[in-house]
Amino acid sequence: MLTSKEKADTKRLPMMPIREVVIFPYMMTPFVVGRESSIRALEEALSGDKKIFLATQHDASVDEPRPDEIYSVGTIANIIQSLKLQDGNIKVLVEGVDRAKVVSVSEEEGFFRAVVKSVHYKVETGAQLDALISRVTSLFEQYAKLSQNLNYETLVAAIRVDEPGKLADTVGANLQLNIEEKQELLEVFDPVDRLTRVAEMLDIEIEKLNMDRTIQGRVKRQMEKAQKEYYLNEKIKAIQKELGRGEKSEFDELKKKIDAAGMSKDALEKSIAELKRLENMPPMSAESTVSRNYLDWMLAVPWKKKTKEIRDLKHAQNVLESDHYGLEKIKERILEFLAVRQLVKDPKGSILCFVGPPGVGKTSLGMSIAKATGRKFVRLSLGGVRDEAEVRGHRRTYIGALPGQVLQMMKKAGTRNPVFMLDEVDKMSTDFRGDPSAALLEVLDPEQNYMFMDHYLDVEYDLSQVFFIATANVLHTIPPALQDRMEVIRLSGYTELEKMEIAKRFLVPKQKKQTGVGDANIEFQDASLQELVQHYTREAGVRNLEREVGNVCRKIARKLVTANVAKQKLDKVVVKPALVNELLGPQKFRDLEAEKKNALGATVVLAWTEVGGQILTTEAAIMEGRGKLTTTGKLGDVMQESAQAAMSYIRSRAMILGLNRDFYRHVDIHLHVPEGAIPKDGPSAGITIATSITSALTAIPVRGDLAMTGEITVRGRVLAIGGLKEKVLAAHRHGIRILVLPKDNEKDLPDIPEYIRKEMTLHFVESMDEVLKLALEREIQPLPMPALTADRTPLPAEDVTH
Repeated sequence: MLTSKEKADTKRLPMMPIREVVIFPYMMTPFVVGRESSIRALEEALSGDKKIFLATQHDASVDEPRPDEIYSVGTIANIIQSLKLQDGNIKVLVEGVDRAKVVSVSEEEGFFRAVVKSVHYKVETGAQLDALISRVTSLFEQYAKLSQNLNYETLVAAIRVDEPGKLADTVGANLQLNIEEKQELLEVFDPVDRLTRVAEMLDIEIEKLNMDRTIQGRVKRQMEKAQKEYYLNEKIKAIQKELGRGEKSEFDELKKKIDAAGMSKDALEKSIAELKRLENMPPMSAESTVSRNYLDWMLAVPWKKKTKEIRDLKHAQNVLESDHYGLEKIKERILEFLAVRQLVKDPKGSILCFVGPPGVGKTSLGMSIAKATGRKFVRLSLGGVRDEAEVRGHRRTYIGALPGQVLQMMKKAGTRNPVFMLDEVDKMSTDFRGDPSAALLEVLDPEQNYMFMDHYLDVEYDLSQVFFIATANVLHTIPPALQDRMEVIRLSGYTELEKMEIAKRFLVPKQKKQTGVGDANIEFQDASLQELVQHYTREAGVRNLEREVGNVCRKIARKLVTANVAKQKLDKVVVKPALVNELLGPQKFRDLEAEKKNALGATVVLAWTEVGGQILTTEAAIMEGRGKLTTTGKLGDVMQESAQAAMSYIRSRAMILGLNRDFYRHVDIHLHVPEGAIPKDGPSAGITIATSITSALTAIPVRGDLAMTGEITVRGRVLAIGGLKEKVLAAHRHGIRILVLPKDNEKDLPDIPEYIRKEMTLHFVESMDEVLKLALEREIQPLPMPALTADRTPLPAEDVTH
């Protein structure tokens, strides 16, 4: 129902959705039309009265919006010009005529056609309306003066109109508003209401512009103040220089420090040049901060300061013995190093690499070396490092650049000759940022590291006096070129006797101190330590043993505190095996004594892992089939090839092993190594696999009190393997006392402690025939060999006589 002020007008026009712009009446706007539907709507309008309905879509990213994705209020516009471009798009210039609201939309021939209704209000003039028009005109003039994006003269001339609707649309089209605010203004049909809303928007926008101007003025004044201070400081310096008095400047202090640092000639020249650049820079500039940081790093790195080295062999031996039990080879090598340093005046730094399972004391040994030699100790963990810049640093062109970790650690040490530990050197990786192990080649090469070049300092730095010690669990992940630069010293796992001795000397006192229980409160029996070693830990090192000792101490500490609260006296607790079981619960690992039963197709194999020696079982099962060999248990390529080699050996000696020549045609063999989630690889299980398959085929059980290791060839030869000491220790730890080992490994016997050798029965073999005689419960009865014809082919079975 229309009021006396309203008059409605309905039209049916082609409709074009537009993006990221709201077109107002009286507004001339150019834009490019590219969508197929929009081009068709434009062509329809051009073929008629050149009128088109333009409405903004809600989401500009939608290419083909539906009617409900387009605002319902838009603008009826006249098409003034249209120009078809080479890419098929059309550039148009339109002029807004009237705002209108969509009544209905239909799709015709690939474009929208809308029925729109425009409402015209009859405005009653008066003093109130004149005041509003005057206020909006004044505010917009103010806005145009403050805004830097508008042409003041043109816009002020354009708003000199008395019609409130036209004034509101002209001003609204030129305000810096977002799409939603402009659409909201377009949807106000009443001219007076629209003009009032424009006045409110102008107030807000003028306030924003005034605030921006205030902030800009403040920033400008601060910059002028900084420039003024810089100018006056330079004046003061010049006056003091002329008078020849006053305190020395900061630059003079830096110059003194540079001269006293003992830098190399190249580093000194570079530092002096950088200092001169810094003097000529404004103090507030970003470049001056970069230069100052560079000079600070050049002064922080030790150039000439050295720690006085203790070369007393007796002192070093006492330190090593008091800190570590066992590890005789390591101690010998360190004492040899110190002896050489007494004889050679200026020896080069040593580069050692300790390789062994976790928990055997590689890192703590490096600290003991530093203590024995009186040097500073620094440690750099390389685990997970994959960026070359971690070693060499970043160039100064990068924001926030720093020297690499090598020089950062040298700064931390404060001397040129520290003990520098590169921990977990086998855990480095590579990606697109470079290979850190390649960068270490220069650090760990005595022929090159006297001129190590860090990208940040960009001068040669001498690392030749540093005692580098790398640590690793395995060698195969370290690049061969890097291995070649280090003297590799292997640390094997500890024996049970060594673990008990380490627990008595080091672990128990340490945990007593950490848990607050003293010798007066707790005493560990040797039998209790043996219980912890045998039944609560299975490791090459002693980390878990230390945790279990700590668990016992904490539980005793709780009992002690509870007794103190209750004002009761707790007698000294003597830790016996039964008390260990009570405090820590059931045994985590049981002896394999009960499992040492002879079994068909099951053989115990000695394995070597990153955490030391282990024992595994290989199992073989025979089924009816067609000669297929299946391997399971997550076996690697080398181990699968060992299974194939074992199978070839058995087939080639079938008659001697009591099997028919074509036995494989009628059976399938399944080889499995338990703990299937753990990857396994290597050739040392070859003889074990062959024994398991032979046992299953011949139905002769394998001795359960025996374990073996060795590589097999297709001819049945037994080849040497690695990690013999770790494997023998693992067998001893698990209660196995009879071992079958390759003859070529007999030379490694001195590495195994003598008391363990005395407890073990070691059989050294050269062929698979010897292995089967030792491993199987009874001897194999061979089948009679078939007679041969003149051309040495077997006669048919019926022609063979016995």
